[in-house]
Amino acid sequence: MRIGQGYDAHRFTAGRRLVLGGVEIEHDRGLAAHSDGDVLIHALCDALLGAAGQGDIGRHFPDGSAEFKDIDSRILLRRVVDLLHGRGLRVHNVDTTIVAQAPRLAPHIPIMRERLASDLRVPESRVNVKATTTEGMGFAGRGEGVASYAVALLAEQDL
Repeated sequence: MRIGQGYDAHRFTAGRRLVLGGVEIEHDRGLAAHSDGDVLIHALCDALLGAAGQGDIGRHFPDGSAEFKDIDSRILLRRVVDLLHGRGLRVHNVDTTIVAQAPRLAPHIPIMRERLASDLRVPESRVNVKATTTEGMGFAGRGEGVASYAVALLAEQDL
């Protein structure tokens, strides 16, 4: 068994769509990023890569590369899973937390879990997504951006 953790944060910006956990969410601003800015998937990719001892998302998908400009982060997640499988590793389970004052995320969590489970090639029961606020504290609490944490457990064979 191998465990990894990941973190990502992006600031809000006008003129972009908000994508979290592979789901487009109605909001007046999106997240500034080279890709689609999906902080949940970025943190998850870092957790998976960390568990595999394979660096981080920036090493595999550099933000200076035109290839990854505005890319759907689900594509990146699928590539990370392919890398893991190529090394004989499988996702056992993941646990994630999105930190945002707004918008309200609870209604979107079931579809996030469904999409993440599909991309990770695991049952939904092995994918957890939580959302929390910081009660007005810090950059997320002031509505300046969104952060996400992820923990992933990998196995050398499917359990």
